[in-house]
Amino acid sequence: MPVKVSVVVPVYNPGVYVEDCIASLLGQSLPPDEYEVIFVDDGSTDDTPARLDALAATEPRVTVVHQANSGWSGKPRNVGIAAARGEYVMFVDNDDHLGDEALERMYEYGVANGADVVVGKMAGKGRSVPVELFRRNHPRATVADTSLIDSLTPHKMFRRAFLDDIGLRFPEGRRRLEDHVFVTEAYLRASNVSVLSDYVCYYHVRRDDASNAGFQRFDPGGYFKNLREALDVVERYTEPGPLRDRLFRRWLRVEMVERLRGRRFLAWPADYRRELFEGIHQVVVERFGPGVAAGLQPTQQVVAALIAADRYDDVEAFAEWEAGIALTAVPERVAWQDGTLRVGFSAEYAAAGEPMTLAAGPARTPLDGPPGDLAAAIAWVGEDTVARFGKATADLLLRERSSAAQYFQPLEFTREEVPAGGDGRVRLVLHATAAVDPATLTRDGLWDAFVRVKLGGWTKECRLGPAPREDRPAPHAGVVGGHVVLPYWTAPHANLALDLDRATHRVGLGALAPDDVTVSGARLRAPLPLYVPHDGTDVSLRLTSAGTAHDVPAVLSPQGSGALLEALLPLGGLRGATWRTALGTPGPRFLTLPFALRAGVGGLRVVRTPRPHALRRLVRRARRRLGTALGRTAARLRARAIRR
Repeated sequence: MPVKVSVVVPVYNPGVYVEDCIASLLGQSLPPDEYEVIFVDDGSTDDTPARLDALAATEPRVTVVHQANSGWSGKPRNVGIAAARGEYVMFVDNDDHLGDEALERMYEYGVANGADVVVGKMAGKGRSVPVELFRRNHPRATVADTSLIDSLTPHKMFRRAFLDDIGLRFPEGRRRLEDHVFVTEAYLRASNVSVLSDYVCYYHVRRDDASNAGFQRFDPGGYFKNLREALDVVERYTEPGPLRDRLFRRWLRVEMVERLRGRRFLAWPADYRRELFEGIHQVVVERFGPGVAAGLQPTQQVVAALIAADRYDDVEAFAEWEAGIALTAVPERVAWQDGTLRVGFSAEYAAAGEPMTLAAGPARTPLDGPPGDLAAAIAWVGEDTVARFGKATADLLLRERSSAAQYFQPLEFTREEVPAGGDGRVRLVLHATAAVDPATLTRDGLWDAFVRVKLGGWTKECRLGPAPREDRPAPHAGVVGGHVVLPYWTAPHANLALDLDRATHRVGLGALAPDDVTVSGARLRAPLPLYVPHDGTDVSLRLTSAGTAHDVPAVLSPQGSGALLEALLPLGGLRGATWRTALGTPGPRFLTLPFALRAGVGGLRVVRTPRPHALRRLVRRARRRLGTALGRTAARLRARAIRR
């Protein structure tokens, strides 16, 4: 079979972090004979070379290339391209891993759309990744009509013939931003770029020791020298004008302005902050015309103007002011409706822990040069924010806790200016209601709700919560879209989360009293504290006794604020025993029910679930006593240590 995809992995002393990478590459849904994995070991000094050689000896699709250390990832990737046999080349870092269907989906999407470059949705585990770019699929994307330029890491799929035709390779040597140079040129010279957003293809992982290269403090002189090379690529393939300004704006915003804002800037030592500012100032003065900064958000425009004017002290003061601004999001209503979970909330910014108030000034005026002082900067940002409140947006994202995969939820929102005193100041509040369809969530697990607001030059996220105590009761668990979904408030912070297909013992079925269950002839009816859509859902009733099990077709239908379980029992097969019961939901998941059926001469009776066997009770009691004894022993040892 022709090789469809060659995966190139530069490797340098990854330690145990390479194991997740290996597992994800070997577990791809693409048939093993349709892709290859090329590990390029860049002079590792740990046991990784031996680990990879052993893997290659047992895996025909794995190749290992060893070379002397080159200092960075550019040369190993180029070596991988030279060795690749695939139609497409995919770059993966040794700290990261892929979704199980990533190669198959990205390859098919690229072929279907004739793409030279395929950008797969990313999830950041402790690392930032583009968000807006992955709001929806873009079969044909360009730097002019999408935010492609926000995604400059190399973790994409490139058509190998395209790379060869234009002679595109990574800059080599010990340097920064080699991926910016490579990816920018690929975007600007590709016949088509396709963005796949409906499946998380790439998991960008921060090591527990934060030793990823991207987290290390860099030398500003060398860093911004390399950044200029990316700007050179833009100049080479674009004409002066709005498009070039828009592309340059990405580096001004991300690599410069954002590095000098708020807590991120203030976390560095004072001498390094000054050095960083000076390196950025030089690039801004040398390379960027007025059209670049003019398209920034208000707060970013202020910082850019202060950088250009070489006013370090004011940049630092503005960062201290911004550090006190945070987003707050308060749940207002969480309820099931029409097969979706409706999540209502209000969101606004807070300053120094209090709701942020702004002066409702005149119509928006452009920033004409740097503000005179900090007070003038804050006043201009406030007036501009109020004037542009009509463009503020709110989003609800659900983020799976273990993988960091996240998805936008459809919502509607309104904007409200709330008077804040008699001096004309206002609070800017967004009210939103999202409709969460559990069928769109891609994996079992715990999903945390995050609110994302774009307003006044800030794009901020926060957890949805804490819920006001009087509104804290959550709706029933729902059996919806083939899933069992439990909305709940986390402890102790009372933020909204969803448990998808895992909460088999916490969905509230223990509240059912056996007296509420009726058996009439062969028909069983039981009211359950569950939500089901108006047309109900097919389930099953599992009956077990002494190693024998019956799975009986059943139906859950809406009844009042809960659901009614109905099933026709196989009376002939239930004689002479007590049968434990469980609800079998789509998925499948089985939820234990707190009643049993006892077959007797007069038919079936509903009884409480039998208590555990005596031996099991003794084991549980012994475990509890052992735990208590160990705890007391530890406490005595601590007390002795303190006395000594």
